[in-house]
Amino acid sequence: MPTYNTKEIQKRVDDYISQYKEGYFSPLSLMARLTEETGELAREVNHYYGEKPKKSTEEEKTVEEELGDIIFVLTCFANSLDIDLSEAFELAITKFETRDKDRWTRKDK
Repeated sequence: MPTYNTKEIQKRVDDYISQYKEGYFSPLSLMARLTEETGELAREVNHYYGEKPKKSTEEEKTVEEELGDIIFVLTCFANSLDIDLSEAFELAITKFETRDKDRWTRKDK
């Protein structure tokens, strides 16, 4: 299976969305879609790791598939607002690495 960096992911999603006249959904619609996909991920996690087994009538999905759906919608969101995911990640990881650097118990090296 191929691996992608964030620029490649953003381009591939943009290439896909750009085929259609409708283009990207509005930020509010994308937020709703992201919320829906997060709920679907929560359901799968509960089925695989929680106390709620799947019903025999439920479609077989995986945590991996649901994470992929979230990445797709999140990428649509970023693209629609002209946000570089690499830059957004850098802002976030820098915040965690500084603000939370002493928050957790470090492993002995």
